[in-house]
Amino acid sequence: MLKKLASIILAFLFLLPLAACSHGDTPRSYSKSFNDLFDTASTISAVDSSQEAFNSRFAAVYDTLKAYSQKFDIYADYAGVVNLKSVNDNAGSPVKVDSDIIELLKYGKNAYYSTGGRVNIAMGSVLSLWHDSRENALKNPKTASIPDDKALKNAAKYTNIDDLIIDEKNSTVMLKSKNMSLDVGAIAKGFVCEKIAEYIKNNGIWQSAVVSLGGNVKTIGTKYNDGKTKFNIAVENPSGGDYLCTVGASNGLSVVTSGDYQRTFTVGGKKYCHIINPDTLMPSEYMSAVTVVCNDSAKCDAMSTALFNMSIADGVRLVDSMDGLCAMWVDKNGKITYSNGFEDLIN
Repeated sequence: MLKKLASIILAFLFLLPLAACSHGDTPRSYSKSFNDLFDTASTISAVDSSQEAFNSRFAAVYDTLKAYSQKFDIYADYAGVVNLKSVNDNAGSPVKVDSDIIELLKYGKNAYYSTGGRVNIAMGSVLSLWHDSRENALKNPKTASIPDDKALKNAAKYTNIDDLIIDEKNSTVMLKSKNMSLDVGAIAKGFVCEKIAEYIKNNGIWQSAVVSLGGNVKTIGTKYNDGKTKFNIAVENPSGGDYLCTVGASNGLSVVTSGDYQRTFTVGGKKYCHIINPDTLMPSEYMSAVTVVCNDSAKCDAMSTALFNMSIADGVRLVDSMDGLCAMWVDKNGKITYSNGFEDLIN
């Protein structure tokens, strides 16, 4: 499981329930929630003819999600599965992997270059130190501490993305240094959301559905399968209380949020979030939350992390230079900033 942190949270983009179809009792919307994959709370909602039909189709989708979860796990071994933990455990040697892992890691390398290094899946050596500190703080608050600065700087020596060697011809992946490790938490759930939506559409499973893996929300079709009604995706207020807004999304549009209010731990009265700035090796402190909307869930996931690791002014300039993507920022004082196009999506 892509365990950025131990605590399991509900999706910070709250998925408003799908209403039943307006004409008759069937077809209508059904949903199932689960928290045993990707170390996060997830929900799948879809319009189907009956609970039995939904359950059958859900089982196939869940099994596909489970396969991705096991392949992309950096913490656990599974019988008969070569996963990212296998790659990390064998750092320094090539590991034969399947095409899904190759594709994910290629996307991760591209995300590094397209975000100026603000998303780096080769930062596992640094992120593991923060992970261990967080785990200890959650289990033993009295002995909570943050990673030693010297240890962080030493770990940062082994985060060169170019030392992740992908050999597509031989289907192998190698980490050049034995001290390297991968952590795909910044991209994996968005990548899987996109893949599972393709699976649902290509296999004719549902025409109207929403997949929510933690804070990664992907829409399929329209709300009532009527070709026009959008799903309502609510964006959580990082300060608590009411939601900031609801975003209208349909036909493949994705909504992803990164925030400093999720998966936190406290040391000496100071709260630390789970998103680590690759420049400072410390939790990012630019803002409280950033929400990204575009048609590619993987891109939304990567960009939400990248934008969280830069100033709002720099982020607005970057987003406004990109086609088909918009964003909303919430700073530490609760001030909201929109890129071009975001307000048009608010209901």
